[in-house]
Amino acid sequence: MKIVDLRITGLAGGTVEGGWAKELTPEDNVHTIVEVLTDGGLVGIGSTFTNSELVRAAAKLLKPFLIGERTDEPARISEKLRQNMFWQGRGGSIEHAISGIDIALWDLFGKITNQPVSRLLGGNYRTQIKPYGSLLFDEVEPLKEKLKAAMKNGFKAIKLGWKPFGRRDFQTDEQLVRTARETIGPDVELMIDAGGSEAFWPHGYKWALRTAQMLANYNVVWFEEALPPDDFAGFSELRKHSPVPIATGEVLTRRQSFKPLFEMQAVDVVQPDCTKCGGLTEAWRIAWMAYDHNVLWVPHGWNTAIGLAADIHLACAMPVAKYVEFLTPSPYVDNLIKTPFRPDANGLLTLPDKPGLGIELNPDALKQFGVHG
Repeated sequence: MKIVDLRITGLAGGTVEGGWAKELTPEDNVHTIVEVLTDGGLVGIGSTFTNSELVRAAAKLLKPFLIGERTDEPARISEKLRQNMFWQGRGGSIEHAISGIDIALWDLFGKITNQPVSRLLGGNYRTQIKPYGSLLFDEVEPLKEKLKAAMKNGFKAIKLGWKPFGRRDFQTDEQLVRTARETIGPDVELMIDAGGSEAFWPHGYKWALRTAQMLANYNVVWFEEALPPDDFAGFSELRKHSPVPIATGEVLTRRQSFKPLFEMQAVDVVQPDCTKCGGLTEAWRIAWMAYDHNVLWVPHGWNTAIGLAADIHLACAMPVAKYVEFLTPSPYVDNLIKTPFRPDANGLLTLPDKPGLGIELNPDALKQFGVHG
């Protein structure tokens, strides 16, 4: 069986806010489905956190190295694409496109072998994983309602991030965190994301350390993106002195970009996004690097049900894994596949046991949200 084409479908009409300075609208396209088509009729499904026009442009460069390839060697093919793109752009949108292709290749490999992706990645250390509901901060009263809705939907862990946190003053930040802890109570885990990858992030090490000391009073699991993503030295210093664990890594691409985080002991929690960093192949390698450096790997997942499925499979295939990110609410997570993921009574997600990623796209959602070039 050989690869014959790619099918690229942008998603728009249900895009949720990202907390960015120039805020997203529902019609903005920042997520793209990538399907690998074969001459045997099987289709692999992947997705990437990138505008579909960028993916289509990248696909024109990638297709000559992909068409005619085998369908059962995802890691080799992914690396072939990456190696042949060094002069066209190491990382960035080309790596994002490779990410979507790579996830689709793993889904296809599972369908061919009649095995779930987690088993192909080495085997299952677990069959369930805790999702944390990922939400944006808001003003106090709307924030309370968001948190109550997330708990009603079964989440036992919640992350809050971005504006207005870190955008006004220290008193506002503490008020928001206090409100969150009082609303969810002592038993629901709470993570805080400053969103330091936003354009022109104004804060440095001293702000981050002061804020981390405040967060320790509210039993926060980790403090995410307190600094700009390339400030490895700042993260290293912050990790030494922060009373709460420090997390970052969501915007980095390629496994080589993560090496300084481990070598400089700059993180307690590393967060590659498989829909951006190079797909499941690169995410798997980064996760093992984290394990070898005794750093907790937690996948970043502000994306789609396809990306969430990939994260669940990898989390179940790693010796140590505690969480996956679950963007909530989001039509691209809640409606995109026929059997949506939902936390059970214990706040856990169950690994799909069907071949590949174990998911099927919902044709009604594709009709509603799909954007074809």
